[in-house]
Amino acid sequence: MREIVIAGGGSAGMMAAIAAARLGGAVTLLERNPKVGRKLYITGKGRCNVTNHCSGEKVLEMVPRNSRFLYGAIARTPPAWVEEFFSALGVELKVERGGRVFPASDKAADIVDALFYEMKRLRVKILQDRAVSIIIEDGCAKGLKGERGTYPADAVVLATGGVSYPATGSTGDGFQMAQAVGHTVIEPKPSLVPLESSDRFCGAMQGLALKNVVLRVKNQKKKVLFQEQGELLFTHFGLSGPLVLSASAHMRDFAKEQYTCFIDLKPALDEPALDARLVRELAQGSNKDMDNLLNALAPRLLVPVLLERADIPGDKKARDLTRPERRRLLELFKSFSVTVSGPRPIAEAIVTSGGVKAAEVDPKTMESKKIPGLFFAGELLDVDAYTGGFNLQIAWATGRAAGEHAVREAEG
Repeated sequence: MREIVIAGGGSAGMMAAIAAARLGGAVTLLERNPKVGRKLYITGKGRCNVTNHCSGEKVLEMVPRNSRFLYGAIARTPPAWVEEFFSALGVELKVERGGRVFPASDKAADIVDALFYEMKRLRVKILQDRAVSIIIEDGCAKGLKGERGTYPADAVVLATGGVSYPATGSTGDGFQMAQAVGHTVIEPKPSLVPLESSDRFCGAMQGLALKNVVLRVKNQKKKVLFQEQGELLFTHFGLSGPLVLSASAHMRDFAKEQYTCFIDLKPALDEPALDARLVRELAQGSNKDMDNLLNALAPRLLVPVLLERADIPGDKKARDLTRPERRRLLELFKSFSVTVSGPRPIAEAIVTSGGVKAAEVDPKTMESKKIPGLFFAGELLDVDAYTGGFNLQIAWATGRAAGEHAVREAEG
């Protein structure tokens, strides 16, 4: 039997193991944690956004870097295949807003268990060890060296993840191993990450969650890079929440660009309608102080910030509000700006942007163009996508390609 050794027991590594074993490979999977799927347990807030219920073409549209590299892998393993794969393993799935696919139980553990028991059924040998280097013989990959042992093989798959969430085991080991055998690694940067702001009012509103707002991101040339409706959160450092994580994937060059977030706090009302609402509230509460009156229009933590930014005293009577002051309030409700100073550290990112240079990897097989018998899968590669299940879709597709072709390569 063809011996395949895989480094990394995450989504891509487990899929590679299953794909290789289904073709008759004798598979050994090395995972540094006591259990496989550590990062999968925390994806989608513990619910695991498995894929997106869309076409392969749509997946590629959601990949801002090197999408053409994924064409073959996604065409062979589209979202429909992934849904059928998990359904066949006994996992009932459901589709939510934006095509996001989750286990019907809302438990990521169901996905991990399905993969684990399928590997067990296929007699994949799962060992707790941390791969440290690739064994090279006559210019070919012939196994892995770990901290606890040496694992000779006919082909090697690296699926060790990026450098986000290092507590799950993603500490960049794969990047170092790839570089050691001559591969180029594009500098890893955070993607799908909270954003920092120097605006002091963010800290003053720490813990405030805003739902059904529209977030718009512009660069210094005022070009809109992202616009979507959803939920965000003010934190002590700036902004977080689903909308912000999605937006961060569009903010790729903090060294050269200045980004600003604009929040429409009342997207259901256009400016004239909102202005009419303001006029009505002011007339009905003419004797109220402004800080009291605004409680009907905005969350409590937001009210003093709105008044300060609009340069309106909190104890000013509603009847005394001037037209310019009302205009400033209106503009804040429709376009509340937050200056972005940068992303949070990469350790807090959901996904790593960057990795093994795509041009050095065969896009059909995921095999190294430099080292025969060496394959890459998942976040280790320089491809990443927006939120919505697309990054896991990439992991399944590249993992399957690497696993299947590792067996075929080993067959010679």
